[in-house]
Amino acid sequence: MRRSLLNWLLCGSTALLALSVSAQSFKDGILVDENIFETAPFPESHASTIAETPAGLVAAWFGGTKERNPDVGIWVSRLENDKWTAPVEVANGIVNEKLRYACWNPVLYQIPKGDLMLFYKVGPNVAGWKGFLITSKDNGKTWSKPAELQEGYLGPVKNKPVLLANGELWCPSSTEGEQGWRLHFEVTPDFGKSWRKVGPLNDGKSIKAIQPSLLTYVNGDMQILCRSQSRSIVESWSKDGGKTWSEVVPSALPNNNSGTDAVTLKDGRQLLVYNHVKPPAGQPKGPRTPLNVAVSKDGKNWEAVLVLEDSPISQYSYPSVIQTSDGMVHIVYTWRRQRIKHVKIDPSRLKGKAIVDEQWPI
Repeated sequence: MRRSLLNWLLCGSTALLALSVSAQSFKDGILVDENIFETAPFPESHASTIAETPAGLVAAWFGGTKERNPDVGIWVSRLENDKWTAPVEVANGIVNEKLRYACWNPVLYQIPKGDLMLFYKVGPNVAGWKGFLITSKDNGKTWSKPAELQEGYLGPVKNKPVLLANGELWCPSSTEGEQGWRLHFEVTPDFGKSWRKVGPLNDGKSIKAIQPSLLTYVNGDMQILCRSQSRSIVESWSKDGGKTWSEVVPSALPNNNSGTDAVTLKDGRQLLVYNHVKPPAGQPKGPRTPLNVAVSKDGKNWEAVLVLEDSPISQYSYPSVIQTSDGMVHIVYTWRRQRIKHVKIDPSRLKGKAIVDEQWPI
């Protein structure tokens, strides 16, 4: 009897040990996890973006008393000697002495062997905002005067542009006006001098979606992943270089009606940063926590790899992600509307578990 009890205890201990060894922390691969700033001249910050310049990383976001308030401007910080510089306001929405609008959703893009571009929006609200562009010739230290984009164009609405092999810069964009939430692309062959549109890709009613990320594949396929009001990340595919796009439909991943971002890695995998949250049935929104990272080889089947934040306190949101020339992945995101976080990841060290039926694995 004693031997049977001892064997049972030993077997149980062995099983628990094996479980603890195999349990995944979803933190493997994180090299740096830091705030870009600790104190700032603004109480709230949101919608960050990141780019790699020849001199290092540059991040931007909008900051002010509160989103939509006229004092909200675009702020920039640079990573120098492994430390982020103090935030500097580089753009605002001043129209004249008596009128000032809020700034929104900056997007950085480094032209290969060229200027650093910073797209942003200015307006009284999302439906009424206009697209602007400033550029830097010294890796984000100083900036040009603001230039309004061509009438009817916003530039990339939240997520970074992608330069295709034909030399065209494809800016994923969207609108939120009277016709609903609709997706489109704004394409420039000369880095902002001239533009053309592709889309809209959806009617804004049956599927309400905005803020696409653009992914590419070695066979020439293109894919977008988008925020939606459908309780799922929605997707669309092109097999002809972006000329035509498939119907916008829900993907295999949930969405809480908050911004996401994705990047095509050098090894061919797709990496997505998003809130793995399924709102309750009938509800178009869910909490902005946790903040997750998933990877996929085909854009259809996804593996859970990281949980960046999982506190019940909400507002870990609006990620921006890039892969730098050294192969590392960098993510910036909103931390409780109080800070902008930066995370550096080694993608070769990511460990994945299959996401099945929209359930984040244990």
